[in-house]
Amino acid sequence: MAAEGSFKSTVRVSITNFLDSGSIVAGSAGLTLWTSHFGLNSFAVGLLGALSANAFGAAFGALIGGPLSDKFGRKVIYTYDMLVYMVGTILVMFAINFPMLLVGFLVTGLAVGAGVPASWTYISETSNDDARAKNIGVSQFAWSLGPAVIYTLAVLLSPLGLMGNRILFGFLTVVAFIAWNLQRGLGESKAWEEEKARAKASGIKQHPYRTLFSNHTSVKWLMFLIGVYMFWNLVAGAMGFFMPYVYETAGGISNKSADILQAVLWILTALATYYGFAKFGDKVNHRVFFFAGAAMAVASWVVLTFVGMQQSWSLWAFVILWGLSAGIGAQAWYALWATELFPTQFRAGSQGVMFFVVRASAGIWSIIFPTVLNSLGFTVAGICMIGLLLVSLVIGTIWTPQTKDKSLEEITLEQYGHDFVEGETANSAHRDNQRLDSEPNGNVVLPKTGSTK
Repeated sequence: MAAEGSFKSTVRVSITNFLDSGSIVAGSAGLTLWTSHFGLNSFAVGLLGALSANAFGAAFGALIGGPLSDKFGRKVIYTYDMLVYMVGTILVMFAINFPMLLVGFLVTGLAVGAGVPASWTYISETSNDDARAKNIGVSQFAWSLGPAVIYTLAVLLSPLGLMGNRILFGFLTVVAFIAWNLQRGLGESKAWEEEKARAKASGIKQHPYRTLFSNHTSVKWLMFLIGVYMFWNLVAGAMGFFMPYVYETAGGISNKSADILQAVLWILTALATYYGFAKFGDKVNHRVFFFAGAAMAVASWVVLTFVGMQQSWSLWAFVILWGLSAGIGAQAWYALWATELFPTQFRAGSQGVMFFVVRASAGIWSIIFPTVLNSLGFTVAGICMIGLLLVSLVIGTIWTPQTKDKSLEEITLEQYGHDFVEGETANSAHRDNQRLDSEPNGNVVLPKTGSTK
């Protein structure tokens, strides 16, 4: 696939990420409004967060969508996924009671979870070897743009109260319809097609998920990526859904001011994603780059926890530090590494498993977090956040994978050996430069890339 075609398909697929984060923050922006309208208690508020696109909804969606994408193709997800998403957002938009609202959040989450592993996999498989981080960065830019747009709209619509939040979900429905029309015209991933052709020609029925959980290398990378992403996402997930609630209940800040803070935070995240990760992710040392983002995230919560929200400078320091760190932080690296460290035959399915664990853990934390905040106070909740971020920082910095400047073929061969690399296919724009040559004795000789381990 030519670079131009790859970028166009990346943009189409990245709308899924916009809708993922957009649905989370649309629920977040209206949480206090829904709470007041339906008279919800802390458990009901936590349940909304737990079953949304922020947590269990997306977790179960990923567990379904990842394997389906590996079995039937990346394209099948884009044919139907947005239709399910629209059902969920319409239910929320017209919710007349708490059960209807809850079901809407759940259905939207299922659609989000099914689409995200397929989108990251498709982007990676259709990208040039020297532009994977760039294209993943574009998808993450779309993910961070979602909250920036939604929170800005929330501020503009705040005079309308709950009706304004219903309009936000109507906006997401329209964007999902546009995404559905664009994505169903995508071609299938060539890497997936060639893997399926190879498997069919061999006549051997493989069980990729049995291999996923029994292969030492794949289990090692599963644990690594879950460690990097899960501990970070426990913080980011709680922030994505509950941060305006925290500002308003613990900081005494108005709903409109909370939405302004979040809008600025996400604008900074979008800028850092595009001008940071997308521009430099293929060029600079991955370990140093990851550490910089992770350290800024820790620093942001240290300021907010121990200085508090009563000082305006500390609020803005938090917004700036976290906003920039989120653009170059754990999620962007997870999205890149998760598509690089597993072979084609279970590339999306492995993401489905990891995404399930990550979002399910966020679901449990979403039920607990409001109680911790209300019962033990913000300082205790903040210390918990700092601890979680430190774990992610340590894991990601120590065990950073060395994938920079390497093709998916090279990475798979290094990690898994010849049996797995046969199905890996470099995109056609880069294939002539990255072709594998065989020596007379059958050994595989890789082209030199100049990369070092």
